Amino acid sequence: MKIPEQYIEKVYAGWLGKLIGIRMGSAIEGWDYHKIRRVLGELDGYPHSYKNFAADDDSNGPLFFIRGLAECRDRQLFSPQDVGDALLNYAPYEHGFFWWGGYGVSTEHTAYLNLQAGIPAPRSGSMAQNGAAVAEQIGGQIFIDPWGYVAPGDPSLAASLAEKAASVTHDGNGVYGGIYVACCISLAFVEPDLPTVLEKALAYIPADCEYARVVRAVRDFHTAHPQDWRDCYRFVEENFGYDKYPGNCHIIPNAGVMVLSMLYGEGDFGKTLCICNMCGWDTDCNVGNVGSILGIHCGLEGIDYEKWRAPIGDFLANSCVIPSLNAMDVPFGASYFAKLGYELAGERPPAPWDRILEGDLETCHFEYPGSTHAFRSRGAGLRALRNTGEDACTGSRCLRVSACGLHGGEEACFYKQTYYSSQDFTDSRYDPFFAPLAYPGQTVKVSAKLLESENLSGSYLQLYAKNGATGEVFRGERLPAGTDWRQLTLSIPGGQEGPIQEVGVISGSTASGFAQGDLEAFVDDLSIAGAPDYRLDFSHMEMDQWTGLHREVPQFGRFKGHCDIDGPWLSLSCADVGEAYTGHHLWRDYKVTATLRPEAGEIHLLQVRVQGALRCYAGGFWGKGNLALLKNSKGYVPVAQTHYPWEPGKEYRLTLEAKGDRITLYAEGEVVLSWRDEEPYPQGCAGLAVREGSRCLTRDWVIEPA
Repeated sequence: MKIPEQYIEKVYAGWLGKLIGIRMGSAIEGWDYHKIRRVLGELDGYPHSYKNFAADDDSNGPLFFIRGLAECRDRQLFSPQDVGDALLNYAPYEHGFFWWGGYGVSTEHTAYLNLQAGIPAPRSGSMAQNGAAVAEQIGGQIFIDPWGYVAPGDPSLAASLAEKAASVTHDGNGVYGGIYVACCISLAFVEPDLPTVLEKALAYIPADCEYARVVRAVRDFHTAHPQDWRDCYRFVEENFGYDKYPGNCHIIPNAGVMVLSMLYGEGDFGKTLCICNMCGWDTDCNVGNVGSILGIHCGLEGIDYEKWRAPIGDFLANSCVIPSLNAMDVPFGASYFAKLGYELAGERPPAPWDRILEGDLETCHFEYPGSTHAFRSRGAGLRALRNTGEDACTGSRCLRVSACGLHGGEEACFYKQTYYSSQDFTDSRYDPFFAPLAYPGQTVKVSAKLLESENLSGSYLQLYAKNGATGEVFRGERLPAGTDWRQLTLSIPGGQEGPIQEVGVISGSTASGFAQGDLEAFVDDLSIAGAPDYRLDFSHMEMDQWTGLHREVPQFGRFKGHCDIDGPWLSLSCADVGEAYTGHHLWRDYKVTATLRPEAGEIHLLQVRVQGALRCYAGGFWGKGNLALLKNSKGYVPVAQTHYPWEPGKEYRLTLEAKGDRITLYAEGEVVLSWRDEEPYPQGCAGLAVREGSRCLTRDWVIEPA
């Protein structure tokens, strides 16, 4: 496989197209054409506006299933079980991520429970295990996009990867649909004619399967009746409609309207997606897949910015078990996919992408045309921010920020929101939860250049961070106007409580209050790094109430179990397993100190370097009269133990430290266990775990450098 030209930008365009399609279809998911037409009329845009668009299964799956390939020890041996392990590792147990409709009802839920019970992939998604109706629902194709992104112009590779991925949860036409969509995406990188893409992709699925039959039938109808897509919709409804297939969301009817829209849309991004959305049925899934293909086919220049991209704001919410991975900008996902694509091809990215893809993917670099990395603004003046190729500190693009009509003494903020809660959303779809992206003790860096202002003397730009609980703003040095690019640095003071809500730049002026003018600046390469140094006091917190059934402990995510705030305590309990995580997925050397009060049961553990439900280190009470260090590698295994006469109902101060390859457990400030791992997990967030029906209360957390 050789990487084609404009590959990285096309991946970004495809991923944007996917997210645009999901957002378009989410509000009317499950509606049919007749209801859409009756209630909304002719669709020509987003049917609904959102404060921020909450998590969605159609974006969760692509982002986290592909980690099975990224984290595979030997990619030559990549198998369905690697994708199954990613599902078990990143999906919360029966909440968030995707539809938990019950065993034998929701295909993904069924396969997940099969995997949890030890049934291996691909049997977990097979007809032999689950029956044809369950196995051939739509999920085999809706999560499949990245397997096409990482195999640009190589449909054989895309087909092989997609077959392995889809077979974890699906079988039969459910798998064939995944292969077909992945091949369409792969081919769209190199084949400019969309009908040819749709035709060539058929070569990778059985010619006599039902999926191939619906594709050919729609193609033939379009050839004979190319004028009105509604005629073709009626044909699909009459011959391949929901009433012809079992289950609640079969793949075949939805495949019909996807192909219909791509033929009648004539290669126009907006027209194609609107046709697909008007057809109804599983709208977010269908329009998301079509958006992926059309995004690559049309490129960024074919996606109207104000109509389609601006409402997204380059932001994506997720709902995996790691809470700091749930507030993501769109460039991160595109870069993650593109990096894997280059690795599979055995090629190195060209400059400046080599620096970006081989470095910290979470840096805000602004190299994708039009990208803002989810920057926002607030404060005085008429504010605007836009991606530009006028200037850059590194690479060829940056963010231009403007505050117009600013008076002396007023300020405008341009920032990355680094912590989200229920107040930032209008709905609770797929139950997201969040941890901050920045912490006290860490260092924020940004490159900036402030232009001269004609009317405002004493204008300045400075880096800042804001504590979301106290409102306190921490400021760095002031950059005066007229200087060339300079890197600004801010060390966020350690030892604080409260989440860091924003990091960004403040523009202002020391001129008199009667002066008025405009301030414009360039911003590039925002990064956050370093060990955390902060506190968690649960007596100062309240549960984050999303809906009557969706409540979260602020700054925590939950894999399984019941997690609540009980006065000054965080309470975690379970029937079998309970785990709750906080902090950032890239933390390396740090220690967690907390007071633990075991209330019931015998297993109460602190966790460090948590990489999901299948990977972490843990230390704490492990059976009566016992302390232990453990490594979780698809199951907890004690690596060091000692006698310790702990008792239920009493308070104990424990510290769990990760430093390099050594994990150390302290009790009341004294080292009790230490172990060196020859194959260490290099990074991960922190957490609390209980097992075997235990309940633990914990308070007064201190997370600081090791």
